[in-house]
Amino acid sequence: MERQIDIKSIELWLGTDSGISSNDAEKIRGYIGRKFIDDSFLHHHTENNKLIYRYPIVQYKIIDGNPLLIGIKGGVDSLWKVFDNMSELNLDNITHEIFDKKSLLKQVHIGVLDGQSTYSFLTPWLALNEKNYEKYQKLGGWHKRKELLEKILIGNIISMSKSLGYTVPEPIHADISTMKEVQTTLKATPMLGFLGMFSVNFEIPDYWGIGKSVSRGFGTVKRCSLS
Repeated sequence: MERQIDIKSIELWLGTDSGISSNDAEKIRGYIGRKFIDDSFLHHHTENNKLIYRYPIVQYKIIDGNPLLIGIKGGVDSLWKVFDNMSELNLDNITHEIFDKKSLLKQVHIGVLDGQSTYSFLTPWLALNEKNYEKYQKLGGWHKRKELLEKILIGNIISMSKSLGYTVPEPIHADISTMKEVQTTLKATPMLGFLGMFSVNFEIPDYWGIGKSVSRGFGTVKRCSLS
């Protein structure tokens, strides 16, 4: 069984005028999804408007004030359509001209590693659903909460892998080094998110998301080097 697999992926960076907020990823997803309603990869809904439950192969993010779209596997072709046909973003009836588009097509790897790699969350990680939110709150002390979050992190990675056709061949070990709670919102609902750093014996491509609502930009990770 393969320890790692190669996956085709694309980064599409959009240069816009000022005024793009870190909370605008969801609005960009909505706008582009409506523009390309026939492409379910771009809006993650069926013809009957039912949510498609899979790891999103198109993800919308705001990184340092810049819109970033990630395409994975079949999502690559979807983003080429966006690249060729988008000249503006209309968010809350405000038009933002796209004056620059940069694409980076590449082969990335996911899979287990011999050692640990360290990653940081660039956007809040939505680790908790209703059930484990209650469990998290009842645990109280950080040590037990950390253990729970590490189990959830491993589960997120396994779930992502399965969705992309990769069976994890050996145990994943995660260690959260720093993590802080942050308040965020999802579809105007207050949510508890987390920002911080973790290490894991698994390769996650830069700017991919893990956890809940990845398509809306949550849980974006980037590999980092510790000095």
